[in-house]
Amino acid sequence: MRDFALEVHFSQWEFKARYNMAASDLQSLTLGELLHMATPEDRANFERSSLGYTETWGSPSLRSEIAKTYENLSAEQILCFCGAQEGIYVAMRALLDEGDHAIVVVPNYQSAETIPLSICAVTGVSLDSEHHWHLDIEKLAAAIRPNTKLISINFPNNPTGHIIPPASFEAIVALCRQHDLWLFSDEVYRLIERDPHTRLAQAADVYEKGISLNVMSKAYGLPGLRIGWLACQDRSMLIRFERYKHYLSICNAAPSEHLACMALKAREAILQRNRGIVENNIGVLDAFFAEFSELFDWHVPDGGCIGFIRYNGADGVESFTRRLVEEAGVLLLPASVYRSDLDDVPNHFFRIGFGRSFVPEGIQAMREWLKAQAGRAPR
Repeated sequence: MRDFALEVHFSQWEFKARYNMAASDLQSLTLGELLHMATPEDRANFERSSLGYTETWGSPSLRSEIAKTYENLSAEQILCFCGAQEGIYVAMRALLDEGDHAIVVVPNYQSAETIPLSICAVTGVSLDSEHHWHLDIEKLAAAIRPNTKLISINFPNNPTGHIIPPASFEAIVALCRQHDLWLFSDEVYRLIERDPHTRLAQAADVYEKGISLNVMSKAYGLPGLRIGWLACQDRSMLIRFERYKHYLSICNAAPSEHLACMALKAREAILQRNRGIVENNIGVLDAFFAEFSELFDWHVPDGGCIGFIRYNGADGVESFTRRLVEEAGVLLLPASVYRSDLDDVPNHFFRIGFGRSFVPEGIQAMREWLKAQAGRAPR
């Protein structure tokens, strides 16, 4: 598999930049803040918890709390992983064989295409950058082959923040049911929609071969816990995933499982806080992009805490983002990070994150740098 471009870029800049405006998660809590949200009983259980091995599936209490975030699933239909990345890796390795074919919607988190490509033939179906990242369901249907095994989607999308209409999601489920396909649905930004009415159903809730991926990292803003999961109605498939996990992390850390339980019990308060941060930062971005409207094409993403923004400067997005981090300490992700082996991804976009509390300060640093560039950035 080729290098993971996003992580290579982050390894160079993530902890050097003054403002990580490419961050893909919500503002994290401190350990003290999370413990303060917990009941006295849960805090006591945390302090008494053993630092030994845990169950490969995840603790029963954790899986029970996760199951409460679904409409139709039980704890037995949840399998925990070390973050979302391990879940993606295991699902693709367990589901796909050399003679299979997979379909992946792009742009996407690189693992969604790189891992399947290391196993079998993969077709990319692109979101339309010229029409607000619209997904053409007819193109998706046309990509299905006799040996197609799986369709992989991600909404709210990384990096665009786009959410397809519920009718389109239902059409994808119908396609999968018609052709007996697995539907792998990356739902890590679910619950951070601008409009709750755009919120999609979770694939594992509505489709017998739906696999829902989620994690504590994004909407909940707790990536340091390294707790993710796959949800699926098909218990036999989850068992296959669990057997594969034995060769990887084996199990999660006991303290992380306790803390994830606390967070899930306090999820409404955490999500309300995080939505407020996003709403405030979108106002800041609206004002900034209006001020520099000739340089950037900004449309508020449908959901999540990231957006994919067109840059119109004559210097090009790669030069712009490199100089911005080197000279102003503001980190964005250039389009090259989202290069796809499946289809062309527009090369004049960058990813910006707006889930952190320092976004107003980062935007101000960006504003001052642009104004210092001969009155504005090159045209």
